[in-house]
Amino acid sequence: MDKYLNEAINQAKIGLEEGGIPIGSVLVHNGQIIGKGHNKRVQQKSVVLHGEMDALENAGRQPASVYRASVLYTTLSPCPMCTGAILLYGIPKVVIGENQTFMGSEKLLEENGVEVVIENNAQCIKMMQDFIETNPTLWNEDIGEP
Repeated sequence: MDKYLNEAINQAKIGLEEGGIPIGSVLVHNGQIIGKGHNKRVQQKSVVLHGEMDALENAGRQPASVYRASVLYTTLSPCPMCTGAILLYGIPKVVIGENQTFMGSEKLLEENGVEVVIENNAQCIKMMQDFIETNPTLWNEDIGEP
């Protein structure tokens, strides 16, 4: 398995261990992870700290040239909010662990020239299926469903 996706999965596991939603992400520039994170909506009572947003936050402020030469790895298809951040910063490639449990805004990414790679990783799928089954209310809250 790709070492960067593996680290995103590790981040998702950390989130789950903390009592949160198991979605992890890493931002990679020139072969180095410059930011990693996981969904912290529950842990920090945040409305915006999805895994991708946390990874970007933990990367710190970067020049546009860094974002435009980076790859974002995420265990789950990015929601509209995270897609917006990807587009805002011009990240050219997103590697998605899975999109079976949730289909995010992949089409919007592709329409804006972002290369989207879907891994459909069995570990990512199982982690989300198990979480959704045991925490449907929390999951629906996270994706903005009633």
